[in-house]
Amino acid sequence: MKKAARCEHSDFAKKFLSLSDRYHAWQVWSDFITLFAVALSNTVDRRNFSEREEMYNKIRDKYNEKEFNRFPELIADTVLAFEENPEQDFLGSMYMELELGNHWIGQFFTPYDVCRCMAEISSNDTVEMIDREGYITLNDCACGAGATLIAGVHEIRKQLERADSPLCWRNHVLVAAQDIDFTTGMMCYIQLSLLGCAGYVKIGNTLTDPMTTNDDNSKYWYTPYYFSDVWHYRRIFHSMDLLFRRDKE
Repeated sequence: MKKAARCEHSDFAKKFLSLSDRYHAWQVWSDFITLFAVALSNTVDRRNFSEREEMYNKIRDKYNEKEFNRFPELIADTVLAFEENPEQDFLGSMYMELELGNHWIGQFFTPYDVCRCMAEISSNDTVEMIDREGYITLNDCACGAGATLIAGVHEIRKQLERADSPLCWRNHVLVAAQDIDFTTGMMCYIQLSLLGCAGYVKIGNTLTDPMTTNDDNSKYWYTPYYFSDVWHYRRIFHSMDLLFRRDKE
């Protein structure tokens, strides 16, 4: 299993590095992540479609056909990695293996095993909370590539399974993430989307620009499953509940 994972990473790295002849590796990575994120977002988020499609086209124009065809291969490798092992921070691991953190102000991501340990320690009463409230929200105000959130949703899944609950965690866990760096925030967005999480990632400084009710929607990247019927109606009921509370006040 471990040998296969290393081979998988090696194949991804070779394909990625083949694109770094004309551009710095950190720029290629940023382009790859942006293309991937836009491709996911534009299947569901029509409000930001035009602006993000323009982002996509600007990157597309930088590469010749042979170079650009590498990006779908990298996307396919990422998808396959999560199909084979959903419990991992694939993009964060590749980011560190390719030593890209040296460019982005010395960023280093917490190893997934550490995140998994943190999730096991801090997620003791989630089943009871879901039974009581209907759903819970996981929040990470400095999400990076999303390892902490990935570990969190898997721990909740395991707790529901151990409790023999008929509930599917995807319908009862909302993920809210934020990061100041666009590229790392999009890494989180991609991985949450591939896992089927319902949620969103905001790009911005958590201290000076936190999430608020009347926020600028263009800063948010909503996962495809956020638009599922379950979460669509849950948002409607939540809005109605807020209106009733205001009337009472």
